[in-house]
Amino acid sequence: MAAHHEAGEFVDSDFQSAQQSGYPVAAPGKLNRPPTREELEAQVSEKQIKLAELKRAQEELERERAGLEDLRRRQMEFHTGRQEMLQYLTRGIGLLEESELSSRRDAEQMSRTLIEFREAAAKVQGIDENAWLKENFNVELTRAATVIENARMEWNAARLKFPVLTSEGAGLPESNAKTGASLLATPDFAQLCKIGMAFTWPLVLLGLAIFLVLLLRH
Repeated sequence: MAAHHEAGEFVDSDFQSAQQSGYPVAAPGKLNRPPTREELEAQVSEKQIKLAELKRAQEELERERAGLEDLRRRQMEFHTGRQEMLQYLTRGIGLLEESELSSRRDAEQMSRTLIEFREAAAKVQGIDENAWLKENFNVELTRAATVIENARMEWNAARLKFPVLTSEGAGLPESNAKTGASLLATPDFAQLCKIGMAFTWPLVLLGLAIFLVLLLRH
């Protein structure tokens, strides 16, 4: 309810408006005074509370940022690892398929060679010299030599295909060339001396005999 004032009375319209609006109005004479210690302490406390709230909000944002960074890193590792493993696996599939095909071809060739070896071995073992007669000896010998030669050709062809047949553990007999090479291997000094004495002692005996003959003539 508006108050009525008599004519000539001073009325502060700002003061009245503040009162009507419900805001506290500072007492006259206190508008330009400095803040008190209590007011400063209250303001400091208020700022500290706001700073603590801002710090908590900053820490929360830092945690969210760290979580997003970790999620982005894991996502990048996922995409990179996926592409890398797809490349490795695709290349591995191609290599293994090629190796499997080559192994299958080798296995098929080995299977055919086994059949040929068994047939050749049966033919070689089937040669019976006791059944040969004088009349057909030449024919039987030629036929047997042909069987042996065919078996040798199959053996040499298989050795080129399968290195296992020429390995040291194949249990093959030593060749004449290897045996000759071992006989011609360089001996040591003692063996050289023995060989030298074996070759020279007849000459020494011959020289000694000539010397004795000349000595007796004189």
